[in-house]
Amino acid sequence: YWLARMLEAGEDPLYVARRLVRFASEDVGMANPNALVVTIAARQAVEFIGLPEANTALAEAVIYLALAPKSNATHVAYEAAKRDALETATAPVPLHLRNAPTRLMKELGYGKGYRYAHDFENAEVEQEHLPADLAGQRYYRPTDRGFEAELKRRMARSENPDPDKTG
Repeated sequence: YWLARMLEAGEDPLYVARRLVRFASEDVGMANPNALVVTIAARQAVEFIGLPEANTALAEAVIYLALAPKSNATHVAYEAAKRDALETATAPVPLHLRNAPTRLMKELGYGKGYRYAHDFENAEVEQEHLPADLAGQRYYRPTDRGFEAELKRRMARSENPDPDKTG
């Protein structure tokens, strides 16, 4: 109904499409990551075929979003990470994560102790990736809704790894 009201009143369909893309990423998020694909496709349809034909593509995206499981966990995670990034803007990158393309960099310890995930079972390895002041910080906290339930299981497995398999 609201989509039809907006379009029939002359609202710019690209504005509507942008709002749907934002909704998909902010309010549906990883509970259904395909929502972003659907809304981007609707936006492309608006650009490619225009109105009135693109009305159906926009309606399809609206229905998809309405029925999708919802989660703002990605948005919340980004905002928390942004806050920490701004507060620790000068925190150094851990030495083991630094590239060492020169002998001097290797001598300074760049890359030393880096553990390449693909060398471990399930490509999972225990390794800190944040600056020392943020060590152990976790930003993304998935819900039990939609695909996030699977992501939550994966995170639990990686937070309680088998030391024999992750080095």
